[in-house]
Amino acid sequence: MFPTYLTLGFEHILPRGFDHVLFITSLVLASPSWRPLVWQVSAFTVAHALTLALAVTGVVRMPAAVVEPLIALSIVAVATENIFTARFHWRRPAMAFGFGLLHGLGFAGALVSLGLPSEDLLVSLLAFNLGVEGGQLVVVAALLAALAWCRRAPWYRARVVVPASAAIAAAGAFWCVQRAFLP
Repeated sequence: MFPTYLTLGFEHILPRGFDHVLFITSLVLASPSWRPLVWQVSAFTVAHALTLALAVTGVVRMPAAVVEPLIALSIVAVATENIFTARFHWRRPAMAFGFGLLHGLGFAGALVSLGLPSEDLLVSLLAFNLGVEGGQLVVVAALLAALAWCRRAPWYRARVVVPASAAIAAAGAFWCVQRAFLP
């Protein structure tokens, strides 16, 4: 049971969670060092773990038709902030937390659609969440490794952060329209 849901959680990020990958990418792109990144990713993780648990246990309910476009808008918001804010602000962890609440509802929708055994609900939920975290950590590590050579370059923001964030915001806007208006 545990390995199955651990794998399902990981696969929800890699290879199927491209929207979540782009959200995490937006956080990594604009983080000036590892400390602010840890704060943001931790806030995001705590929030989505919380709403994942609340939604799976039925305490919180929100229709996917509302959640999915809002997740896409969260991607647009973080990527857009990367473009227009050159310096890291400590409101970013709060923003990551707030958007993590939405992403947790999305994770819950995916997990519920996979089916949850009522007798091992806690174990399945924990395993899925750990799988999601594992997928996120792989994404963060890969991005940090890929960007290590240029993150301190004077041109990093202009040549990497801004164009990548613009592309991410465009993808999020497309998904928002697609999820809100197309079946």
